[in-house]
Amino acid sequence: MANTASARKRIRQNERRNARNTARVSRMRTFIKKVEAAIAAGNKDDAQAALRAAQPEMQRASGKGVVHANTVARKLSRLSARIKAIAAA
Repeated sequence: MANTASARKRIRQNERRNARNTARVSRMRTFIKKVEAAIAAGNKDDAQAALRAAQPEMQRASGKGVVHANTVARKLSRLSARIKAIAAA
């Protein structure tokens, strides 16, 4: 257990940040799932709208340092490609 006041404060800060970061990641995943559900349904318009809603949330997570920027770029790229493939099919 923490012995100093500063260490106790650090524990409190870490708990708050962990809760905030967990919520951000969870929110990002929820938006991604909405896009994937629209893709699975084969509805291109809904998928594009869901991606437009998900993109700022994903980039906000990377901006806050919760996930790596390249991870967000990769996920956006793959989702976009899957949406484009709906039109081709």
